[in-house]
Amino acid sequence: MPPKSAIAIRHVAFEDLDSFEGLLTRAGFAVGYREAAVDEIAGLDPDLLIVLGGPISVNDEADHPFLIDELRLIERRLAAGRATLGICLGAQAMAKALGARVYPAPAKELGWAPVALTAAGRTHATRHLAAEGGAVLHWHGETFDLPAGATLLASTPPCPHQAFALGRNALALQFHVEVTAPGLERWFIGHALEIATTPGVGVAALRAESRRFGPGLLPRATRFLASWLAAAGL
Repeated sequence: MPPKSAIAIRHVAFEDLDSFEGLLTRAGFAVGYREAAVDEIAGLDPDLLIVLGGPISVNDEADHPFLIDELRLIERRLAAGRATLGICLGAQAMAKALGARVYPAPAKELGWAPVALTAAGRTHATRHLAAEGGAVLHWHGETFDLPAGATLLASTPPCPHQAFALGRNALALQFHVEVTAPGLERWFIGHALEIATTPGVGVAALRAESRRFGPGLLPRATRFLASWLAAAGL
């Protein structure tokens, strides 16, 4: 039997699967990437599609027309009940594909902080992410309304819609749980301008937080991903 396939749509090279790549490989997946705006994505049909983050808005179709194909692909997968995981920009794309509004958040979230789980989130795979009050990485300036038919899983004070599920096979996380402290060193270079222009944020503090919280995130992310894949039949 051929291995299960997992394809990640990547918008910038340094925002990749990070820890998830090894976790998926050990779970028996053949893992690959498609580069947004470069590779053909319209006909993708892997067992698992992961839509990663990036420094653009899903509302920027005029500047980035590849988003049109990306949103159509997500819409088709969600309608067909195909396993789909969206992270940050990917979560916002899932919300938009489901007809929800995506718009600027009241405040940018950039750094490590916990999320508050809803009652549904405490029985979902996301329960592992909030174990022991653990922090996750936030790196976004936009948020979204909860799509019709979706189940809210997690919130923060600035952004009440941080994670949602659509059935067992679709999950959107506006925050990052795939990251590691070594991998984030590339973010500090790639997002240097955003860091420098965000009040109260600096590389030294982000690096210190990443070294503090990153090691504890990995076991929680491992349990989370295994739990969600099992629930999705993968």
